[in-house]
Amino acid sequence: MAMKFLSSRIAKTVTLALLAGCAFTAQAKIEQIRFAVDPTYPPFESKTPQGKLVGFDIDLGNALCAQIQAKCVWVESQFDGMIPALKARKFDGILSDMGITEERLKQIDFTVPLYDTKTQLIARKGSGLLPTAESLKGKTVGVEQGTVQERYALAKWQPHGVNVVPYGDQAQVETDLVSGRLDAVFTDAAQAAIGFLKQPQGQAFELAGPMVEDPIIGPGTAIGLRKGDTELKTALDNAFAEISKNGTFDKIQKKYFATDISIQK
Repeated sequence: MAMKFLSSRIAKTVTLALLAGCAFTAQAKIEQIRFAVDPTYPPFESKTPQGKLVGFDIDLGNALCAQIQAKCVWVESQFDGMIPALKARKFDGILSDMGITEERLKQIDFTVPLYDTKTQLIARKGSGLLPTAESLKGKTVGVEQGTVQERYALAKWQPHGVNVVPYGDQAQVETDLVSGRLDAVFTDAAQAAIGFLKQPQGQAFELAGPMVEDPIIGPGTAIGLRKGDTELKTALDNAFAEISKNGTFDKIQKKYFATDISIQK
């Protein structure tokens, strides 16, 4: 009789454990992902006159959420405040053309690299400026705060007599370039080529000199995540592998870019 009672208790315990496990699994499903975005950076992210967020990163994030079967929520934020806000749980990830760098890896984690766009200088046509300290000495160069371009310019150019001016968003940088308050802008080459240089106010400017590659700039772009958020990282990594395999990523990048920005293996 005692054995029968013990067996009954074990069976009940196992049943409760299985039910708890089912409940945990249901809770573990990712229902929603909140992505931070800086909407001043076309073609990666911008807003239509009606206020709708559009762009490459928006399409990419929506495709990842669809693959995970989660709802995408977009949270607008200034780029230089994104990492502190991520750590403060204002959102779940940063999907705003953020490059992977050693400095950022000290504070946050990243998904696998998603794409790779290069960094280049924009200057007025015929200026002859190059992305070197020698060429830019005595000139004023605009950068967006918190970007790898800002970090590179401050480290490599400012100590050699280049006036590096950080701005809160990319739209302000471009406005001051057009007005003549800046001699050049250091930015994402794809953003410049498909965004600013295609607009009427960008017609007097061009990409100046070669692309700049350096460890400060990093190996590519990914989604920034809080340290230890392994569940979301695994879900996003798996989702990206799937949309890369089924052609969705290629379809999205071809909508925005004339060149292949996928990570070359």
